[in-house]
Amino acid sequence: MRSSNILEQPIEYLKGVGPKKAELLKKELSIFTCGDLLLNFPFRYEDRTKFHKIGDLTEQSDMVQLRGTVRRMDMKGEGRKKRLVVRFRDDTGVMELIWFQGATWIEKKLELGVEYLVYGRINSFNGKMSIPHPEIEPITEAGVKEASTFTPVYSSTEILNKRGVDVKVRRKLIKTLFEKIQAVDIPENLPPYIIEKLNLPARNEAIVHIHFPKAKKDLERAQKRLKFEELFFLQLRLLKLRRHRKDTIKGIPFTKIGDHFLGFYNNKLPFELTGAQKRVLKEIRQDLGSGAQLNRLLQGDVGSGKTIVGLMCMLMALDNGCQACLMAPTEILAQQHYQGISEYVEGMDITVGFLSGSIKGKKRQAILDELKLGNIHILIGTHALIEDWVEFKNLGIAITDEQHRFGVKQRAKLWRKNKPCPPHVLVMTATPIPRTLAMTLYGDLEISVIDELPPGRKEIETVHRMESHRLRVFGFMKEQIALGRQIYIVYPLIEESETLDLQSLMEGYVSVEREFPKPEYQISIVHGKMKPADKDFEMQRFVKGETQIMVATTVIEVGVNVPNASVMIIENTERFGLSQLHQLRGRVGRGADQSYCILISGYKLSKESRERIQTMVRTNNGFEIAEADLKLRGPGNIEGTQQSGILNFRIADLAKDQRILQVAREIAARILDQDPTLSKPINARLKNYMETQGKRFKAWSKIS
Repeated sequence: MRSSNILEQPIEYLKGVGPKKAELLKKELSIFTCGDLLLNFPFRYEDRTKFHKIGDLTEQSDMVQLRGTVRRMDMKGEGRKKRLVVRFRDDTGVMELIWFQGATWIEKKLELGVEYLVYGRINSFNGKMSIPHPEIEPITEAGVKEASTFTPVYSSTEILNKRGVDVKVRRKLIKTLFEKIQAVDIPENLPPYIIEKLNLPARNEAIVHIHFPKAKKDLERAQKRLKFEELFFLQLRLLKLRRHRKDTIKGIPFTKIGDHFLGFYNNKLPFELTGAQKRVLKEIRQDLGSGAQLNRLLQGDVGSGKTIVGLMCMLMALDNGCQACLMAPTEILAQQHYQGISEYVEGMDITVGFLSGSIKGKKRQAILDELKLGNIHILIGTHALIEDWVEFKNLGIAITDEQHRFGVKQRAKLWRKNKPCPPHVLVMTATPIPRTLAMTLYGDLEISVIDELPPGRKEIETVHRMESHRLRVFGFMKEQIALGRQIYIVYPLIEESETLDLQSLMEGYVSVEREFPKPEYQISIVHGKMKPADKDFEMQRFVKGETQIMVATTVIEVGVNVPNASVMIIENTERFGLSQLHQLRGRVGRGADQSYCILISGYKLSKESRERIQTMVRTNNGFEIAEADLKLRGPGNIEGTQQSGILNFRIADLAKDQRILQVAREIAARILDQDPTLSKPINARLKNYMETQGKRFKAWSKIS
């Protein structure tokens, strides 16, 4: 087989793999070809450039590499408690190596008096140090040479480890592959001017050093090169898509600002818009009047006034002879939008319709008929809006709220609701997204941010309390209820869990019921396992003020708006992420009264849990919280990113590589300004790589 085809070769044909291991690599790690194996980078490195002496070790020592001899082996205990204890000596002292698993196999493998290399983590118990389950190999010249490097550690799975495809085997396979390929087999994909400008190593050199760096400097240069490459091509692709959409996808030009918009603004708007709302409306108006299709993300913190901006965009559509729709992820949230918007436009010559999956028969048909005739001007509903049987006369703008809860394909269906021009698209989210994440997730969208809360809003007071303070919390709840306020209590679990030592929702409900007995107090309970009708009934009782306390799971995170609710109590706070805690806190603070958020946790908190709680107590700013969340846990599933596949990075880390991302985007934008089609000879490598890689991506990112 020709050398240049090696990276496209199926993985089973690589020496040392075969059909069985190949099947495991495909299933567990999506490694199908030799090229996939090469681009499956290590996630960390063991620094084996140093050898430690037993006499120098302390309880603070972590991962260590030792060179010494096995002096004694003892098999202790029986059955499951059986363990192998090995006395290991160098010229400075003696320590124990212990195996709890595979003890019999290890005992057969080791020989007394033979010199070994040992690598593992120091464990200290009662002042005595040992290394449980170390890596151990007889000393050879090749072994010592390999030990004196930064050794790659690859992500693995339990199945791979059990079936004999562990990290050691993966290292060996990659070495075998490197023996077969030459530098030309790893083609360069960046033009010389970028490599020189950023002082990057060649691609083939970077890939060799990312697996087997000879020194820390080599590793750092390889990481910088490969991180830049990954982020640069992502930004180049997203920015090309945005240019293509702007140039080729025309929108209905909204040239008029007429009676609907001006009448509402002058006579019906119940409050003065904030400066941020005015700025965002101006940005949207410019897009709508340009003749290109609006494709904009509107993000703003809880309570920042996105809905009123969305309504005013819909009124622009009406002024230009078009219909508008707003799609929300839950029936509760959709109903709230319907009621709120209907009240806003009451007395105006505007018909607002509502459609959800629960509306059936003649009632549904009547709505569909009126919609097709154009007699319904604004349609609000759930994902029922995207069904094929929903036809508009002339849909001008489609707005999705809490858009991360809709799949990309679902949102794409809205594009087909108007011909020949697709409707303008505005997507809204109350989950503030760090700028670096927004640049990546929504790199082909315009982004508007409402970063200002309406005047007069009182900041929610957030405190942290331990479980032992529960009686004080109950007393505070009674004071608030006496003032006519309502209270949420949120739990992370629905049923008792054997693996998590947490108070379940049902246990919590019983204890609250005991402390707040009927008939003096009324309590609602809501969780995801309830039937929709029962859930809605309990929600409505709370909304109407018939119950003072709602005990719930995170089902109330989005879509409950009760201005009279002034206290949010979050149980087992350590089990929630920052973004979710902030969303839950946003359920209160919606009225004129001072609101409170009480975070209740146990005493045993991890460092990360403590940081999350401290962040919540310190600030109400959603964007600050989002940045802290990104740093604490990486992008994770913020904004449902699993649906896009964009964040499945091989090596880049948005929390740590913000500067590289910024540089990558700036260079990509500059290149496209000068050469939009990448047709200049100087950019031939970029064009070729984009075309070969483009087949891997579906252009869903065109869809908001």
